[in-house]
Amino acid sequence: MSKHLHVLGVCGTAMAAITSLAKDKGWKVTGSDANVYPPMSTYLENMGVEIATFSADNLKPSPDLCLIGNAMSRGNVEVEYILDHALPYMSGPEFIGRYILPQRHAAVVAGTHGKTSSSSLLAWVLEVAGKQPGFMIGGIPKNFGKGAIIGNSNPFSPFVLEGDEYDTAFFDKRSKFIHYHAKTLILNNLEFDHADIFEDLDAIKTQFSHLLRTIPETGNIIANADDANIMDVLEQGVWTPVTTFAEFGSSIKADWQWQALQEDGSHFKLHHNSKVCLEAEWDSIGKHHIANACAVAAAATHMGVGLSDIQQAFETFKGVRRRMSKIGEANGITIYDDFAHHPTAIKGIVDAVKSGMKKGKLWVVLEPRSNTMRMKIHQHTLPKSLRSADFVIFTPPSHRNMQENDVLDVNQVCQELNTQHIDAQVLETTDAIIQHIKNHAKTNDIVLILSNGGFESIHQRLLQSL
Repeated sequence: MSKHLHVLGVCGTAMAAITSLAKDKGWKVTGSDANVYPPMSTYLENMGVEIATFSADNLKPSPDLCLIGNAMSRGNVEVEYILDHALPYMSGPEFIGRYILPQRHAAVVAGTHGKTSSSSLLAWVLEVAGKQPGFMIGGIPKNFGKGAIIGNSNPFSPFVLEGDEYDTAFFDKRSKFIHYHAKTLILNNLEFDHADIFEDLDAIKTQFSHLLRTIPETGNIIANADDANIMDVLEQGVWTPVTTFAEFGSSIKADWQWQALQEDGSHFKLHHNSKVCLEAEWDSIGKHHIANACAVAAAATHMGVGLSDIQQAFETFKGVRRRMSKIGEANGITIYDDFAHHPTAIKGIVDAVKSGMKKGKLWVVLEPRSNTMRMKIHQHTLPKSLRSADFVIFTPPSHRNMQENDVLDVNQVCQELNTQHIDAQVLETTDAIIQHIKNHAKTNDIVLILSNGGFESIHQRLLQSL
């Protein structure tokens, strides 16, 4: 008889992905959440998962194991019942480490930026190479159409994970990636982020340093040698062979290097040990994506994939949903959606889009939605990330759970952009944004919408309005 797993917060993206993997491993799964509605409820029901709103009745009879999602906290009726009745429980990442990853070759992608894109690309490279990888990724790779697949579960078969440094659960403040037992680890970059849980950059470095202690000496660490923070973490102690990558022509000597042949990053070369080993063209844009590709090539080579398979995978990679996804075109105006919500990621995508434009103006619509983006820590770096735009529109950030003086001053950001001859303003509602763009955008313009949330369906609404 199948063991019964009950998932609290089952409609969250990560917990739904874990649920699908648990089903594939033979668990009977039920779940609960505060808001149960399509499309996630439909996705889970089609998987055969019974879903209900939070209630102690969901835990009668007692499940064999309860998974408590990162969004859960004390006071939740099911959390309190679990603790009062001593039911067995753990976090989602711990479940992955204990029940999905044993005997698998875990390939983890960590860093502030590029985790979703790089892990999606690595999974596709391994798939093209015939290795039937499993994966759990915090987005939807378009080549697969889903964010989690169990893959070939034979011993030592690859399993790719997006290694998030965010804390694990209210009862486990370690970073999620600690639970994934990486054998191959990609360290893309490291900047200050998640200001709601990390006091400063050193606190994040400490978590990455702990991660390095878990990598076996038979594994491999793929590290960005151009990133001083990554190099600083490695200097704190490493017990695993390190392979470095860097931009071609940088002052850093690295095992792998990448070189953009087209300014928008759609055509590039990779160098291994100072020799060109691969040249490719793909649909991704931006130099940051080439850096991701370089890291993935180094990791895949270590995992036994040949360069011809790597090149084929690069050139057939379809990207990730909500990562520079084309929403549509109307009256010669093209709308794109991207998930970027950190100044460095914003700069990368804005610069890449602008460099590929031969006509028209670039509109950037930005919703500061994440906790870090709503805080003032990026007050002075955010304007620099938007310098390639012609028009910038902000929505006012929410003051939820924050003091007013701690909230990003978007009006001040706009004033600074205006001094650089960039038309920037704050509009209070999505209706006002849609109407403004409809009235002022012209043929050949591009509208780039940046948010890590649904943004009140502005993408489709704007397209219909145009």
